[in-house]
Amino acid sequence: MSKRDYYEVLGVDKNASVDEVKKAYRKLARKYHPDVNKAADAEEKFKEVKEAYDTLSDPQKKSRYDQFGHTDPNQGFGGGGARDFGGFGDIFDMFFGGGAGRRNPNAPRQGADLQYTMTLEFKEAVFGKDTEIEIPREETCQTCTGSGAKPGTKPETCSHCGGSGQLNIEQNTPFGRVVNRRVCQHCEGTGKFIKEKCSTCGGKGKVRKRKKIKVNVPAGIDHGQQLRVPGQGEAGVNGGPAGDLYVVFNVKPHEFFERDGDDVYCEMPLTFAQVALGDEIEVPTLNGKIKLKIPAGTQTGTDFRLRGKGVPNVHGRGQGDQHVKIRVVTPKNLTDKEKELIREFSQMTGGQPDEQNDGFFAKVKRAFKG
Repeated sequence: MSKRDYYEVLGVDKNASVDEVKKAYRKLARKYHPDVNKAADAEEKFKEVKEAYDTLSDPQKKSRYDQFGHTDPNQGFGGGGARDFGGFGDIFDMFFGGGAGRRNPNAPRQGADLQYTMTLEFKEAVFGKDTEIEIPREETCQTCTGSGAKPGTKPETCSHCGGSGQLNIEQNTPFGRVVNRRVCQHCEGTGKFIKEKCSTCGGKGKVRKRKKIKVNVPAGIDHGQQLRVPGQGEAGVNGGPAGDLYVVFNVKPHEFFERDGDDVYCEMPLTFAQVALGDEIEVPTLNGKIKLKIPAGTQTGTDFRLRGKGVPNVHGRGQGDQHVKIRVVTPKNLTDKEKELIREFSQMTGGQPDEQNDGFFAKVKRAFKG
């Protein structure tokens, strides 16, 4: 089978810089590395990517490839010793654990982060509160102090991988002898073997407990925002620091107020007389009722802004406003006297109401007259 063009393999053009070639290689190497991709053809694709990178990242090899392509008389396929496709230096370290941390499975590592969803009432989110939550999490076993070994004993170095946590598996291929790295199945990548396990944690070095944690909910927190509580996640590995706890907030809606950022919105229903003649009304706010003057002739939909009556900014940057929208309510079930007064008002203002409370036949008769 003929080889694909190296530029096509990496998805770069012939003028690509060394950095662009390396970037493309890293992306594809991560995608097809056998430790990550279990597809049947992943290993062959990984080899193809590695071969393309070895050529295009070397200026001298690239020059010869641009001149001769795959027919370069100096290229060969065999025998020149093992090619360590499993290691590939800094690329492997960057993707699968990095530097000394990958080579030393006993190096300290930070514990996993946890997430907790807290539901708040609308005003609890506005004003904040101090509360306590209880979460299940893994903590360092106090019996063995995290070693996993029975007190008085200690873990031994794995005899299969020599403490590296990895095994090198060699295979003969048309490209030469290929070395692939695999996690040691005997110690599960820890590099250690526990002969006598701790009876409390069963050799895991951790136990699951329910932990009570105090949480200070800041004033102004909004729906979907989160709060980081440092060091309250899972316990670290090999003496590493604990992870963090992230509290995500679910804020219930309010029956009267709606929130948009630090501002709150509400509607006030008023009668025609109130908006026509003007009035002074009481408006609920987050901190209690206040007086609001309604000028004569106010139109429905008018928005009044109450500065500083909104939600305090969660970062301490001032406070939002409250917006009061006026909605004129049309009266129902009018008395005869009220109807007569409205007719008189309409005639005085030059209008002639077309009342729609007649029966069906009266409406038909009026339609034929029209």
